[in-house]
Amino acid sequence: MTGSSGRADFVERHGLWDDSDREAAAEMLRRIEADGLEAVRFSFPDQHGILRGKAVMAGEVAGALAGGVSMTSTLLVKDTAHKTVPPVFRPGAGIGMPDLTGAADFLMVADPTTFRVLPWAPGTGWVLCDIRWPDGRAIPYSTRDLCRTWLARLAERGYDYVTGVEVEFHIFRLEDPRMEAEGAGQPAAPPDVSLLTHGYQYLTEIRLDELDPIFAVLRRDLTALGLPLRSLEVEFGPSQVEVTFQPGIGLESADTMILFRNAVKQICARNGYHATFMCRPRIENVFASGWHLHQSLRDRETGRPLFMPEEEDGEGALLSALGRSFAGGILDHAGAASVFTTPTINGYKRFKAFSLAPDRAAWARDNRGAMLRIIGGAGEPGTRIENRAGEPAANPYLYLVSQIVAGLDGIDRRTDPGEATETPYDADAPALPTSLIEAVAALRVDEVFADALGKPFVDYICMIKEAEIARYLSDVTDWEQREYFRIF
Repeated sequence: MTGSSGRADFVERHGLWDDSDREAAAEMLRRIEADGLEAVRFSFPDQHGILRGKAVMAGEVAGALAGGVSMTSTLLVKDTAHKTVPPVFRPGAGIGMPDLTGAADFLMVADPTTFRVLPWAPGTGWVLCDIRWPDGRAIPYSTRDLCRTWLARLAERGYDYVTGVEVEFHIFRLEDPRMEAEGAGQPAAPPDVSLLTHGYQYLTEIRLDELDPIFAVLRRDLTALGLPLRSLEVEFGPSQVEVTFQPGIGLESADTMILFRNAVKQICARNGYHATFMCRPRIENVFASGWHLHQSLRDRETGRPLFMPEEEDGEGALLSALGRSFAGGILDHAGAASVFTTPTINGYKRFKAFSLAPDRAAWARDNRGAMLRIIGGAGEPGTRIENRAGEPAANPYLYLVSQIVAGLDGIDRRTDPGEATETPYDADAPALPTSLIEAVAALRVDEVFADALGKPFVDYICMIKEAEIARYLSDVTDWEQREYFRIF
């Protein structure tokens, strides 16, 4: 059911909306009627940054807005195979969380300011939701709420967080979706695909034209969706593309990324393609993809850019003193933050020397081999830090949170990142984790993240990732079969 008895005034009773939300909700209902929509998808981003939700019929939307939409709490503790990790039918779900016991419900509460009409799905609207327990309490596992909390802490210090999304991914032609019964499972069999381009003609117009049939559909629908699309580009590898967006403030870039990934996969699937944000697909000659997060701080009152070096920062300074400290904090916590920037086992197969991906926590001026690439300088208001360690599958809210937590720690300690390197693959700098196992171990012992996010949240994320790792380690791979089956 959309909402149960006694919850009709859930949102108002618990004070979950302000006046601007109420106005947006009223406009949303008017738009649904004016456009003749048949259903609205209510969706929330889970711990992996995957959208989950329900389609609510148009006549039920007003009630869903006021009373919330019921969801099953096991969605909060699933791994990437959609398997429930803790024993939820034991007291406290086996992890000391009574609200999860017995696969009980929680509620999605719409953020009506995010409402969209989906261009590719006739008669369908979409709205992003936050999540609450049935008594109105915040759910500590809500990554969007966590991001909002840390953006508020930046605001308390007088800062706006400005971010820009630059993400690589792959689009393949879908040959066989593998929908036979034996292909089902957790996880299901991957589809059979073929290349759209042979690649290795980076940014050539020939490759751009080859991709234009699907690019034309994407730019039409993404623009109609209201996403701040800046460019669609041909990337280095076969069937690899890149999209960039206009900079956003606060939650904007994370919300954009959540909707963008979902939209691209749906649009492509409806047109005979398969889009994947997996970092390094197991397809011959295919190149790994990254998600480069551009970030800076600005003064909330004046809008003044705070990473642009001033005269007092010295001639040739790459960043202001504040920017240097922020960068230093990110570098100091790069290992622990990797669980949030690179949350999959596959993502660590991208960290290779001389590969346009970083292999250590180093910073440099406009150098794409460094983890932190500094763009701009004196007199350039757009001066910013580009973190090149992220993978396209990262939960956007946790990616942003990891940078804010680490950067603020750097500011509080007035961290000095040292001299920028000119040789990032030879720099005397700590190595990035080479596996998700190493990253989880680093997060487990990072006191700053434990204090900032709370040890229960860190334990929660590590529990889910460790379940993923355990399944990976227990699986017999093709490599093992080739390596050992004949020789021993």
